[in-house]
Amino acid sequence: MEEMDKISAAILDKVKEEARQIIEEAEEKGKAEIETAKKNREIRFANERRRLIAGAEAEAARISAQASIGERQELLSAKSNVLSNVIAKVKKELSFVSNEANMINLIKESISGLGVSEVKIYLSKKDVAMVKGILNKNKELGSKVKAVETINCNGGVVIESIDGSLRIDNTFDTRLDMILPRVIPEISKELFPN
Repeated sequence: MEEMDKISAAILDKVKEEARQIIEEAEEKGKAEIETAKKNREIRFANERRRLIAGAEAEAARISAQASIGERQELLSAKSNVLSNVIAKVKKELSFVSNEANMINLIKESISGLGVSEVKIYLSKKDVAMVKGILNKNKELGSKVKAVETINCNGGVVIESIDGSLRIDNTFDTRLDMILPRVIPEISKELFPN
């Protein structure tokens, strides 16, 4: 029986050794799987972190761009308001610059431009007395002007043929409207040099 006990012990030892090897292999395999899982988790975290950072950077860039656009719009609006105020002041000042020499030149220039011998004059109410005085003194102009009527303007004249078929608008308002597109960029450069 001793022989049987030896065989049993040998088999038992062999089974224990195989079990130990299986357990070691399982532990090694488990450790490897745990390491792989840790690495995969770190990779996922790193990817998620990069995605979140990229999203945050994109959002920050969008907000910055919107703020920049808003700032530019505000600046343009402020510049536009300043220019509008300057133009309004110029128009207001124009109502005070009528004088005989200017008026004679505007009337002569307009009549010459129409190329007719008799005209009607339209002008600001404040300039009527001055123009009537000019026409009384200047007989050549007085003979060509058959009617003087008022219109709403800041100064200058509108000259019209008697039949109303031809008209030249030489008012300060119209002249200003014609030159503003050319001078506003220059005024802008002077007021806002940046």
